[in-house]
Amino acid sequence: MNRRNFLKWSGFGLVAATLGGLGMREAQAGNRYYSGPVSDHFDGKIFFNPGGEEPRGFTDLLRWQFGGGKIEWPKPVMAADFVTTKPEQRVDGERLVVTMVGHATLLIQTAGLNILTDPVWSERASPVSFAGPRRANPPGVAFDDLPTIDIVIVTHNHYDHLDIATLKRLVERDKPRIVTPLGNDRIIRDDIAQIDASVTDWGDRLDMGNGITIHCEPCHHWSARGMGDRRMALWAAFVIETSGGKIYHIGDTGYADGKHYRDLREKHGDIRLAIMPIGAYEPRWFMKAQHQNPQEAIAGFGSSGATFGIGHHFGTFQLTNEGIDDPPKALAAAMTAAGIGTDRFRGLRPGQQFEVPRASA
Repeated sequence: MNRRNFLKWSGFGLVAATLGGLGMREAQAGNRYYSGPVSDHFDGKIFFNPGGEEPRGFTDLLRWQFGGGKIEWPKPVMAADFVTTKPEQRVDGERLVVTMVGHATLLIQTAGLNILTDPVWSERASPVSFAGPRRANPPGVAFDDLPTIDIVIVTHNHYDHLDIATLKRLVERDKPRIVTPLGNDRIIRDDIAQIDASVTDWGDRLDMGNGITIHCEPCHHWSARGMGDRRMALWAAFVIETSGGKIYHIGDTGYADGKHYRDLREKHGDIRLAIMPIGAYEPRWFMKAQHQNPQEAIAGFGSSGATFGIGHHFGTFQLTNEGIDDPPKALAAAMTAAGIGTDRFRGLRPGQQFEVPRASA
């Protein structure tokens, strides 16, 4: 496998290792993104999942990369599977409309606020423009058709979730408030000095106005932009509390025996909508600890007590071995087995929208 193909294969920040291991010596001296007190998920230098599994190392990465089993995605992807949508400018009151842009980028509209998650409009999820995972389809919403964005949630720093080029465009145009876990603000500020950022730790809550509160909650994942900064910034899920109900959003997570779903239900009670990843899960021996599959997502949906659900993180960037249609097929099978109808949980394609009913409806 040559350098270019290796870059095409490797998501999740590890591609930067091929560019010279930038920051390896710095990493030995301490955490370049965050300093703070020791906690149950921070040891003074790196973050970790309490009682959880650590991400696999470089040897296992090479074993995966050279082990075969990758299902090639069609090129081009059938255009009929994707649409372009122009969202409403505002959605007021207790209405809740979610539009899939692609991968983990979703536009959440409710209570007169426009909230964007993990915005990526770039052509590649990569630290470089010439290589790395490339979009299989255009964004489901053209950037110029986006309504004014009030809040941006960045769940963690992997390149398919934290895209500096897109954040620059959003800050220049809308000056949104950026909500992100500990350490990620430093990464953003290195390239975008003037940002309105709210930095959160697990358990924190933020009053966002318009009757909306955002809670930062645990999930089972990791972080890296290169080989020298592994787990130096925190990852998180978020609960958006509104007058019309609570919205649970996870950018990436392993199932981890469903603990964070059960804890969520105990802490937050009824959830109107759960937005969770269902892709990037093969091979299981490598991905299981950090990326849940559709069966685990549906199990977590049941444990969370959510009334409605949206599956994301599939069909846009090929990061792992499964085929482009494997996640929605596996999702349909898991929903049938669990007795969950398509009116309750949807795996949205780019451009598709879901106007979520009231939980009591």
